[in-house]
Amino acid sequence: MPATMAGRVAWFVVFAAATAAVAREFGVAAVGSVEELLRADLEAVYIATPPAGHRDQTLACARAGKHVLCEKPLGLTVPDAEAMVAACAEAGVRLGTAFLMRFHAQHQAALQLLREGRLGQPVFARAQLSCWYPPLPQAWRQDPALGGGGSLMDMGGHCLDLLEMFFGPVRAVSCCTRSAIHGYPVEDSAVASLQFVNGALGVVDTFFCVPDQASQNRLELYGSRGSVLAQGTIGQGAEGEMTAFLEADATGYDARQLRPTAGGVPIRPAPANPYRAEIEEFSQAILEGREPAHSAALGLQSQRLLAACYESARRGRVVELG
Repeated sequence: MPATMAGRVAWFVVFAAATAAVAREFGVAAVGSVEELLRADLEAVYIATPPAGHRDQTLACARAGKHVLCEKPLGLTVPDAEAMVAACAEAGVRLGTAFLMRFHAQHQAALQLLREGRLGQPVFARAQLSCWYPPLPQAWRQDPALGGGGSLMDMGGHCLDLLEMFFGPVRAVSCCTRSAIHGYPVEDSAVASLQFVNGALGVVDTFFCVPDQASQNRLELYGSRGSVLAQGTIGQGAEGEMTAFLEADATGYDARQLRPTAGGVPIRPAPANPYRAEIEEFSQAILEGREPAHSAALGLQSQRLLAACYESARRGRVVELG
């Protein structure tokens, strides 16, 4: 048997064993293929495979009449995402994008402050998501053919979407990417500078080459009447620290520019599992026959913004979004 075939067989055996173990743990049936899954009596499918599989798997689900909640990015490219959106629309099934960080309780509380005008006119936003991700065998996030990109595609997509949730759509982007430390064929470093339609500015910084404890995964939202500052809310968990610094009324110029070392109002809503919250929202949308809050349109917008970021990094210039 050729070495490559032996590797594939070994990988399949490991995958099948892991699937069977998870099925036993949760008391559900395990299947060995997409076709077998789609023959089952189910209404919706959650796709959490590497992005290279998203397009074909979503199209198969649409043909079978199954609703789809697909992990971000929707596909490897904008045409992939457009094909997925079109197929689901033609089949009359819902397509949602799994932007779990929209459902973090503190992010929703910050969004409410913005909607109430408590921060005034949006001015600047920053979202940071970094980790230590060294070269690993068979790591699809380090393979451009499977993941479509590195830290920007994998983690930056969440940050970009989150800032658009707060400040609205981005109209132009300038981006730099690097393979600074690890040397694999996707970027381990990325910084995107954003210009929002509403006139605000923003920055997303995301790295695969910063130790976990060294990155606090900051979220910063600034407006003409205050700010919301957080750490640890961007990520997979339900916790984190968030504080609002708000001015009740417009203030005059203070030449001393004194700043208190403490203060602010902690934002501490009851924590909620963001994975569960996004699935519950998608399920409710199916039951009510409406678009989910984390719709396919958001996924397509994110795909276009990511494509603009990579184009900017390649060409070394600002890229406008249509």
